[in-house]
Amino acid sequence: MLKFLRKKIGIIGAGNMGSALAQRLRLEYRIFIFDKDKSKLQQLKGVNVAQSGSDLIKNADVAILAVKPTDFRDLLLEIKKAVRAKLLISIAAGIKTGYIEKIVPEARVIRVMPNIASRIGKGISCICQGSSSNRKDLKIANKLFKFLGKTFIFEEKMMDAVTSVSGSGPGFWAARLENMPKDKWQEFSVKIFIPEFTKAAQGAGFSSEQAFELATLTTWGALATTEVWHITPQQLKDMVASKGGTTEAGLKVLASGGTLEEAVLAAKKRSEELSKEG
Repeated sequence: MLKFLRKKIGIIGAGNMGSALAQRLRLEYRIFIFDKDKSKLQQLKGVNVAQSGSDLIKNADVAILAVKPTDFRDLLLEIKKAVRAKLLISIAAGIKTGYIEKIVPEARVIRVMPNIASRIGKGISCICQGSSSNRKDLKIANKLFKFLGKTFIFEEKMMDAVTSVSGSGPGFWAARLENMPKDKWQEFSVKIFIPEFTKAAQGAGFSSEQAFELATLTTWGALATTEVWHITPQQLKDMVASKGGTTEAGLKVLASGGTLEEAVLAAKKRSEELSKEG
């Protein structure tokens, strides 16, 4: 354990999730971080800034890839020669482990889907193992992402369902109560949203136990995020929903009068489409 605590963790991408990881992991590990947009690095404290993605890979024992899916292929091609059988942990939505392994065959690959509440330490991170990685790699990823909240381990075939539930769920929660008085949020969440969301998660393919735990943790994480950041549900919804993404697909269903279960299935379908595009 002490040996691992001395490991150097590299993070490529200092966006919302990359910076959240850096700020939490720096309390236990030596952190190296790189982003092409230098302005994103100015607010980070207690981390080492790398000069390029390749330099970071060379210096880090474990590298977390936190760039947008649209930038992912270029990044893999950039770092390909520097990888040399290192552990790569991808948090890019929709990018399958096999896609990474094809471009960087020497890498050991783990895929993680964290959600927005991870930025306040109350998130959900769902982890799957690539064919090139081993159980030790899975344990390392699990340990790292516990700093952001609760972790779950699934087979990769469940990652589209994960994206539609824990990933898009905070946006669906926000949409359902954005015009509701704040003093009603908690009661609504317990009595109405969590039971409906649990059913929706089961419809996406989770067992009843998994569905209830994911629905409950996602809901409380969304509520906690609004409280910690002092933001409205509308603001939270806008933060979660990206153009052309899974949350947006589900929100369109809700806006047209569809059920939460239909919204989750629409988000899952969009995640499957994005995976194929990746």
